[in-house]
This record gives sequence, C-alpha cells and structure tokens, in this order.
Amino acid sequence: MPLETFSLTLHGRRVRVREHRPGGHRPDEAVVLLHGIAGCAQTWSPVLRRLEEGGFSHRVLAPDLPGHGGSDSPRADYGLGTTASAVRDLLALSGVRHATVVGHSLGGGIAMQFAYQFPHLCDRLMLVSSGGLGREVGFALRAATLPGAGAFLTLTVNRGTLALSRALARTARALGGRLSPESRELARHLGSLADPGRRRAFLAITRGLLDLRGQRGSALEKLYLSAGVPIRILWGARDPLIPVAHGRRAAGRFPEIRLTVMENAKHFPHVLDPGRFCGELTEFVEGTEAARVDVHDVAARLLAAGETPGPAEKLS
Repeated sequence: MPLETFSLTLHGRRVRVREHRPGGHRPDEAVVLLHGIAGCAQTWSPVLRRLEEGGFSHRVLAPDLPGHGGSDSPRADYGLGTTASAVRDLLALSGVRHATVVGHSLGGGIAMQFAYQFPHLCDRLMLVSSGGLGREVGFALRAATLPGAGAFLTLTVNRGTLALSRALARTARALGGRLSPESRELARHLGSLADPGRRRAFLAITRGLLDLRGQRGSALEKLYLSAGVPIRILWGARDPLIPVAHGRRAAGRFPEIRLTVMENAKHFPHVLDPGRFCGELTEFVEGTEAARVDVHDVAARLLAAGETPGPAEKLS
C-alpha cells in the first residue's frame, strides 16, 4: 500500500499524520517517527520513501505534532508531558498498543518522556540528535528565550522575507549553486516560523525547555527506568545545534545503549543519508526484542535505585 496522509481530530483539534501501512503488518504495533522543533513529518519523507521501497514490514506513523506542520496550532501547553500524552492518544485512536518510538531533536525529548509516562506502550527507543540529554545547545535556540525574540522573528521570518529567500535560492540554483540536504531542511524549519501559530508554538516550547544557559532539564536522571527497553542513539558528528557529546555521555553512562555517529552529518542525519538511517532503523527493529514493561517493573527499578517510600504523613 502506498504512503498515505490523513488527518484525525484529537480533543477537538486536527492532527495530520503520514503513514506507511504494509500488507501483513500487525496493526497494533508501529514505529512512530517524531520530528523536531519547527519541523513536521515532512522531515521523514526520505526515510518513509526508502522504507516503502525496501519493503519495510512494520506499520509506520509520522505525525505533525501539535503546533507544527498541518496540525492545529492553538494557544495551548506544548510541554513534553502534554505532547507525549498527545502521541499516546494518537496511537490509541490508530489502534496501536505497542510502539517503537523514534525521536529527532525535540522529538527525542518527547520520545523519552513518552517512555517515562507510558512504559507499557514503549517497545524500543531510537534517539536522533536528541534533546534532553545535556545542557548545551546552539545560540540560535537559546536566543529564542530572550525578550523580544517574538518580535524579531515576526520582522525577519514572514511571507515577504520567505518570497525573497526563495527568489535568491532560484537565482543561486540557476548559477550552479546548491544547498546540501541538511541546509535545505534547516531552511524549511526556519521558514515554518512565518506562520503565526507555528511561531507561537516554537516560542512556547523554547521558553519552556530552555534558558540562556541551554536546556533546563535532562532525561538522563530517569533513563534508568527504561532498563530492558532497547535504546539506540544516532547523531551527526558535526551537529551545531545539539552536540554529539550528549549522545556519547548517555552511551557511556548506560553501556547497553548503542551509539552510532555519522561523521559527515550535522543535525539531520536522517535527511543527509536516509539509506543508512533506514538500515540502522531496520536492524534495530528486527534485531532486538520488544520490551514489555509494566508498573511493577518501574516500581522495582525505583526501589533498586534507592527511591524508597517514606512513612505516610498525618494531615492536620
């Protein structure tokens, strides 16, 4: 069956989804691809095409997260927990009961939050140039937390500046110039902020997760709760937005995590080399056993880590 795009209504708001649904797949299991901030499911288009051409035998869902792409952009909470819950609800409506969750950048942070909130649903985790594993991020992201960032984006990223940029790009192509796949992807992400709703969501997310020093929180302190869940990390060695050192640190702390570094890639390794990415994803899904974690497993890990329950306090 060819790739399909459809929309569904979730809590009164539209969510757009791209899907690969091969014949003979298990409908209650899926691979879920979560894009990064200011992106959309289009970032996975090269991957989805390769998976389809290669006969990938698993169902794949790639949603436009709330506030992004073709999904609605309401004035709302865009925190990791709320978005992870939206992914849970999307899977429930789609009949999925177990998922391999693949997250790029912000999507990686959402993927880890999903595994933390809904461990019984998470078969595997694949983190791609992921947020949530360290403090450092590029200045462009930190600058979005400054006062006046919204006004600056309104003035510099709008329909007029996008039209000018496209005209310059056409001229450059006519003269023989061309952008790399990753540069085009970054430009597409930036261009999405010309839409007021997406720009509002972008600012809400950055201000909720970042400050001028970088990322406020780290998922590393809770990642031990995913013991037994296969985890793969893939990163570009030249990533200017989130350093590969974050992936190395996570893999060093948890030896069961396998880290793959793509030497020529920057922040979008799945766009630069979708063939290699699909090979990594296919090997990961088909070469590992799906986790089946329940609340008893989580409780055991909390207790083993010293998170012992204290005596109940009397209420006055």
